[in-house]
Amino acid sequence: MTSSTSRPTVKSAVFLTIGFSLAMYFTFAAVQGDFGLFRRIEIEAETSVLLEQRAKLELAVAEMTNKTRRMSEGYLDLDLLDQQAREILGLIRVDEIVIR
Repeated sequence: MTSSTSRPTVKSAVFLTIGFSLAMYFTFAAVQGDFGLFRRIEIEAETSVLLEQRAKLELAVAEMTNKTRRMSEGYLDLDLLDQQAREILGLIRVDEIVIR
């Protein structure tokens, strides 16, 4: 009689151990796996950084587009042309004095 009552207890203990092990494995995978919560948080943080970089690049592109339009043949901004000649080429006017 003792052996018949111990077998269901052993079977249930093995079943419970296997079930608990599977539950722990899937919980671990859900939190730290390739598609887990930690990876999702990393992706969201990376997304926000990339969106900020994209916004900065869009601003730089808009600025360069504006300068390009202002330096075009159809619309020439003489102030911008003068500024670029001074900065890039190092030119000065005849009536100016350079102080170093």
